[in-house]
Amino acid sequence: MAVQVLTTADGRAKTALSRRHAATWFAARAAGQSLPVGQASPPPRPARPESPALLDPRDVPRRRPGSPEGRAALLHAVAHIELNAVDLHWDIIARFTDTQMPPGFYDDWVKAADEESKHFNLMCDCLESHGSHYGAMAAHEGMWRAAEDTADDLMGRLAVVPMVLEARGLDVTPGMIAIFRNAGDAQAIAALETIYAEEVGHVAYGSKWFHFLCGRHEHDPKDRFHALVRQYFHGALKPPFNAEKRAEAGLPPDFYWPLAEETAARRRG
Repeated sequence: MAVQVLTTADGRAKTALSRRHAATWFAARAAGQSLPVGQASPPPRPARPESPALLDPRDVPRRRPGSPEGRAALLHAVAHIELNAVDLHWDIIARFTDTQMPPGFYDDWVKAADEESKHFNLMCDCLESHGSHYGAMAAHEGMWRAAEDTADDLMGRLAVVPMVLEARGLDVTPGMIAIFRNAGDAQAIAALETIYAEEVGHVAYGSKWFHFLCGRHEHDPKDRFHALVRQYFHGALKPPFNAEKRAEAGLPPDFYWPLAEETAARRRG
């Protein structure tokens, strides 16, 4: 199921398949069964539609968020993030089947993939209501780098994807909602508020299973998190942080502030 999603290129088709497979998984779980996890060989990179063009982050055009064009670009960027998140969550299911994990691990990531699929479609609906569509603008080509870097390290994947990248979404989404509230765009506000509420759970899944593996291997979670982020994350952790939502998701300040301070020290030095 996961590899089928990963090898489907069209965004709407990918997310329809994702939601269908999620419904199949949860129907079995509701009946007191678990579908066999099995083994899979996920592709190094997921299938993608011909558009959008994928550019180096420095080359993606920047638009003023207060303008209609800027708001459309913001919706497009979120759609791109959500489509990558669909693939990231199915990839974690397919890629690490040699790591013995409880059924709840699959429950969480199937649910996250299902919700990310919904989020992508909400963003596409918003774009289309603005006379645009996903693929109409260039997008960030670096979204899959974290998956490639952590292809052999489940703890690294959990640290970098949900606990860093998705946690960043908790920091920036309130500001995006304010932009669309100022523009009176009720559809975009409702879509982003749905994303904001549900992304807390995705960060929490990362924290939960990261701590589970730390317990299994007798690692100190905070120290292990810091080491893995230094190893695999190539961006910068920087404030402002949404401390309330991060805490709700199981990320206390002593996980991320020391890394942010290291980033600030490097920039000063």
